[in-house]
Amino acid sequence: MIFNQDSMKPIYVQLAEWLETEILSGSLLEGHKVFSQYQLAEMFNINPATAAKGLNLLADENILYKKRGLGMFVTPNAQQFILEKRKDQIMKNLVQELVAESERLGVSEEELLSMIKDEKKKQRGTHDERN
Repeated sequence: MIFNQDSMKPIYVQLAEWLETEILSGSLLEGHKVFSQYQLAEMFNINPATAAKGLNLLADENILYKKRGLGMFVTPNAQQFILEKRKDQIMKNLVQELVAESERLGVSEEELLSMIKDEKKKQRGTHDERN
């Protein structure tokens, strides 16, 4: 992963989001140890303090927990918590933007729902072809 230096999001937030994605994908399992701040700093060529800030952000959100002297671990039910968090934050923002743009363009609710349903069918077809 290469961090987006032009992003409005600080690097530590991008790192936290990357770790969340690793948890969602099953690469980091619940109850298992995650990378240390020094490992992350080396992996991504960032300052260890920045890596620590990303880890602490997830600890503050109860996605990771600290075991004194052992490091950070993935909290039980972290995947479910991340899914709910992302649905609440990301999906709501996307839907708000989509609805606002459809209003500006004069797209009816029925047209918008039809477009969404068609795209979901297309995505399912693409997903089925990959598996």
